[in-house]
Amino acid sequence: MRRAIRFADTLINRIVAVICLLLFLICLYAMIDAVNVYLNANDTSVLKFKPKLGESQEPLGEIVKDAVAWITVDGTSIDHPVMQGKTNDTYINKDPYGNFSLSGSIFLDSRNSSDFSDEYSMIYGHHMEHGAMFGALDDFSDPAYFDLHRSGTLITSDGTGYSIAFFACCKAPANETVVFDPPESNNSDLLKYIEAHAAIYYPDEVDPDSVILALSTCQSAETIERLIVFGVLTQITAEESNERSTK
Repeated sequence: MRRAIRFADTLINRIVAVICLLLFLICLYAMIDAVNVYLNANDTSVLKFKPKLGESQEPLGEIVKDAVAWITVDGTSIDHPVMQGKTNDTYINKDPYGNFSLSGSIFLDSRNSSDFSDEYSMIYGHHMEHGAMFGALDDFSDPAYFDLHRSGTLITSDGTGYSIAFFACCKAPANETVVFDPPESNNSDLLKYIEAHAAIYYPDEVDPDSVILALSTCQSAETIERLIVFGVLTQITAEESNERSTK
């Protein structure tokens, strides 16, 4: 009887030890995974490939294949290559080098023209902590912050430069086709939607003939609501390009 009790006690201790070890390994994996996600989201190694206005993106090296542009939002951490895959799932969990990454990449809607010649284009990015990726868009909900961060630059793969003048910030469900179907969206309908739903909107700075760019990020994993910041794209002239390149 005692031998059976000791055997049972030993077996229970070993089972508890195994469970504790498994829990420790799971926690360790979760910590390592969280660190990797943070590091990938804040990876600045791609900045060495950032092109200058008037230059093609051939120097982008490893990321040139699917990199269609480079976006910079002045005064924020948004300074990234813009990728475009065959579908909108391609770069959700893939970094600009083509490696698996939970933080993904900043990417252009797969249905948009890669040269941003559409009347309305949309760029997506994950909502990451501490303003990484498109987590920085959260701050645009504050009117005071929005007023101080209303400019940016987009450089396409052939070196063409566009200035970005942000004019609105609003939230919309991911199934709202007026907002999230850029090739089919009519700018007049889009502007009506923005006027009706935007927390911040400067109507005098945009019209149906404007070339509109939207930056979109999710709000949380539990909702389909998205935060979108809208801007007007205006091509930078050769003179402006030269002036900016010398700064």
